[in-house]
Amino acid sequence: MRGFLASSIGVTCAAALVLPLAPSVAAAPMSPAPTAEAVTAPGERPTPGHTESLPLTTLPSTRATPTTPEQGLPPRDVRRFSLVGVIWDDPDTELHGRVEVRTRATATGTWSGWQDLETHNAEHAADPDTAERTSGRVRGSTAPLWVGDSDGVEVRVRADQAEDPYANPLPAGLRLELVDPGRQEPLRPATRAAAPQDTPATTLTAETAAASAANAELAPLGALEIPELTPDRTREELVTLRGADLTEEQRAKPYIGPRPRIVTRRGWGANESWREKKFVYTKKVKAAFVHHTASGNGYKCSQAPSVIRGIYRYHVKSMGWRDIGYNFVVDKCGNIYEGRAGGVAKPVLGAHTLGFNTHSMGIALLGSHGSSKPSGAAVKAVARLTAWKLGLYGANPRGKTYLKSGGGNLYAKGRNVRLNVISGHRDGFATECPGWQMYRKLGTARTTAAKLQGR
Repeated sequence: MRGFLASSIGVTCAAALVLPLAPSVAAAPMSPAPTAEAVTAPGERPTPGHTESLPLTTLPSTRATPTTPEQGLPPRDVRRFSLVGVIWDDPDTELHGRVEVRTRATATGTWSGWQDLETHNAEHAADPDTAERTSGRVRGSTAPLWVGDSDGVEVRVRADQAEDPYANPLPAGLRLELVDPGRQEPLRPATRAAAPQDTPATTLTAETAAASAANAELAPLGALEIPELTPDRTREELVTLRGADLTEEQRAKPYIGPRPRIVTRRGWGANESWREKKFVYTKKVKAAFVHHTASGNGYKCSQAPSVIRGIYRYHVKSMGWRDIGYNFVVDKCGNIYEGRAGGVAKPVLGAHTLGFNTHSMGIALLGSHGSSKPSGAAVKAVARLTAWKLGLYGANPRGKTYLKSGGGNLYAKGRNVRLNVISGHRDGFATECPGWQMYRKLGTARTTAAKLQGR
């Protein structure tokens, strides 16, 4: 991919970095860590998770007509799962219709009511003509929905009504994806006074060591989290990370918010063997696009790592992406999680805003915010994260910037588009994401982020 830098940090390099990696000056006290998931009993091995993929069939339903075809599955017993989505063969084919599922809770045996899956998910994707988009593995998909521990499912997919029976055909190859995110290894949760735990390289897989080593300037190898820093320590770190690229003005008065606490990929239990081994970078970060995952709000914050593992598995195993699409994920308690691998301080190329992934980062709020307001903690976390990450690259959260479109349904490929430095997904693509209730909070996030930068 012309214009991008690709690199892979091998095990030898990772092992070498097991020696002191953290700054010698003590970090500021950290925010309370998310509650550790009680998922593995003493002596019990963690489970790796799985995906059950079921082809949909034509339903003998009175709702279906020649102009409104319907496919699905009748109620059935399935392997345990917690996250559900529907995929189809061609990522460039849109599903014009409605997808509904209902599920049976494992604990109670009770069936839920019908729940809608967000059908327009193509806009969360790698840019056209990039290697990730043209790999031949990418599929069309709905957004995934978190339903909790379940062992029964029913699904129906119905096309929009049309006078022409060929106007809105359902996409070919419709399949129901039932995702079990697996049970995370019992990792030691941090306390307010604790430093991030480092792990000898010999206990990490090659892929985990490489992903962790990408954050070597910020935390020890194997760390479960990257701690927050004071404003003074953050400015010192800025010179270390970006010194060669800073202007004299930036050196004299750097505008950057204090580094927030970030749970690493190892902290939320990413299986690093699923993703592609190489990391792909753009040159800089000029803008942040805010999203919501549209996966529902029915999760506890202690379950957030499981939800992220489910989305990660869905993005890679079901949708055919090289890694999770978002650069960062924020839960409703305000915890920030590392997304796509390659280093949280680096300009990692994501797959979050079709046409505008270059020179940007994607931040996804874990949940659905069309009618539900995001928590104050989540909005503040977006502000803290953007104040720091955009500050690394000299971007003003209240400012405007230009990005060149890679192609989409709002802007033609090659067009220079003037956007807010902190934009909603809908600013770059015709979509409801990040939901109206989150979109209307972006002004607050911009103002708070700018104040955190000292502007």
